[in-house]
Amino acid sequence: MTFSRLVRYFGENQCILKGRAVHARITTSGFHLDVYTNNHLVSMYLKFNLFDDAWNLFDRMTERNMVSYTTLISGFSHMGLSEEALLGLRLMVFDGFDPNQFTYAAAISACTSLGAVKIGKEIHGRIYRMEEELGYVVNNCLINFYGKCGLLKSARSVFDKILEPNIISWTSMFTVYCQSGEDMKGLKLFAESRKVGIEVNEFSCASAFGAYASLENLKGGIQLHSLVFRCGVGLDQFVITSLIKFYTRCGELDSARQVFLEIDNPNLSAYNALIGGCIQLGNPREAIELFYKLHSLGLKPNDRTFSSLFGAIVDMVEIEVGKQTQSLILKFGFMSCTFVGNAILDFYSNFGLLEESMRCFEEIDRPDTVSWNTLMTGRIKTGHHTEAIGYLENMLIEGFEPNNCTYSIILNISGDLPSIQWGKQTHCRILKPGFNSDVVIGSALIDMYSKCGRLNDARKVFDCLISKNLVTWNTIIIGYAQHGFGKEALEIYNFMQQEGIKPNDITFIGVLSACGHMGLLEEGLSYFHSMFRDHGISPRMDHLGCLVSLLSRKGQTERAYEFIRCFNEQVDKVVWRCLLSGCKTNKDFSLGKYAAEKILSIDPDDTSAHVMLSNIFAEAKMWEETAQVRKIMKEKALKKD
Repeated sequence: MTFSRLVRYFGENQCILKGRAVHARITTSGFHLDVYTNNHLVSMYLKFNLFDDAWNLFDRMTERNMVSYTTLISGFSHMGLSEEALLGLRLMVFDGFDPNQFTYAAAISACTSLGAVKIGKEIHGRIYRMEEELGYVVNNCLINFYGKCGLLKSARSVFDKILEPNIISWTSMFTVYCQSGEDMKGLKLFAESRKVGIEVNEFSCASAFGAYASLENLKGGIQLHSLVFRCGVGLDQFVITSLIKFYTRCGELDSARQVFLEIDNPNLSAYNALIGGCIQLGNPREAIELFYKLHSLGLKPNDRTFSSLFGAIVDMVEIEVGKQTQSLILKFGFMSCTFVGNAILDFYSNFGLLEESMRCFEEIDRPDTVSWNTLMTGRIKTGHHTEAIGYLENMLIEGFEPNNCTYSIILNISGDLPSIQWGKQTHCRILKPGFNSDVVIGSALIDMYSKCGRLNDARKVFDCLISKNLVTWNTIIIGYAQHGFGKEALEIYNFMQQEGIKPNDITFIGVLSACGHMGLLEEGLSYFHSMFRDHGISPRMDHLGCLVSLLSRKGQTERAYEFIRCFNEQVDKVVWRCLLSGCKTNKDFSLGKYAAEKILSIDPDDTSAHVMLSNIFAEAKMWEETAQVRKIMKEKALKKD
């Protein structure tokens, strides 16, 4: 057996030690290696990700051919060393060798990884000038390159020029559309591929399920579910994972569970998909149980498992479970991973455990902008705005670029303080990179201007936003309602209805508050009943408080009490205070006394309840009771404001 065949054999059979031994033996014996043997040695080192060894050997080669360069460039590209792969291509051209289809494919893949649009276009131009016909390998790489770089028209142009696209061409173009958010175009192309006889595969099915999920097209996804099983790819783990994600995205957790249960041995991806779906659909307990199950079966969790799990722990308010999970993360060595570290950081920040969150931040090897954002958000939630501002300054000093979430945080600080000047400066900073069209930033700007009492500026931002989501509509409605502009709040709600935007529970807090400010009793009652009847939203404590306040202000304290009595939860003291205030105004002393007693049963040290109860007794000329309340106040060392 020749040296070249021996080296090739060891490379293909994962025998790096024997391969090195042969290389050493050749070197020490003084045997001159021909270009073919050297090429096999370079290929062997690259297969084992031994970059330095491959490069040093290549650099010492006195003779090189096209295969030498192609092997090096392909190996670097496959290893993710994209810049080195493109350097290899430049050296190849400089040395007078013409790249072949495989060289070009590797170089284009490197451009895709780097997002190097200009270089990729230059390579495409060179191929066009030098090659009579592009092969499938290069064409498919070009479709992927243009698609990943957001140049969908160029990707489609390459696809359309292929005389007979193969299954990879169709799948690449279809996937590019779906990954770029063009789900309808992607599904249309998927249907065309079926008409010309292209068989479905696991990759096209996964992309199709992703597109149906994004569109929340349950019917289309169910039809595809039937198709994949008829075509024999239904049991592929890649397809199964996509199918679970599709059903959970469409709110069909039972169907997702059924798919999961039909697998003999679900892999980690399937577990991760169902865990994520359970959290998304409000079943954190089931998510935690699934984690325990996969761990008991010996499956090793990955970074996505742990980051999803912390979402469930936050929802369950399980601090101890979170700390135990962090210990497990340390055991598996994921603590330094930025993705996981950010999830733990968010967990501690949500519970106001600021020291723990800071320790977690310091343990992340490479904190990113998300890490800084999470750290600042935790401080804002607990009212530590000065610390949040300090972290913002540190983040900028260390060279991190703010993203849309960072600007939202700054605007939240501006609104909470409030600081209109800082808010305006941030608004100007947002305009430069074009973040002002972002719906998240737009909503944060509206909230900031509303909190600072600048409703006209808030409305200008609202009107200029091209894209508005539910948060945007809610923010402007609540902003108007909180400042007593009930008419404007209800007008916005009517516009929202005309646009077909479905309201949520937050929307109705703003609407009912607006009715309260304007004294619109019948309209308020109508909106309250519409909330459940037309939109399926169960009234919360905040909604009850708004309605009780409205009824009490209009003198209908008994009717307000009936709503409280019929409420299916334990009513908090805020609602009772709304009733008590109305009773005092309308001199309903009996019910007022009852409301005050209810407040004091919840919070015996409530100062204002004692004061209002004393005033009610005094106005009713119940002097003994007044003296008794004031005696209690004195004993508790409470002061009447």
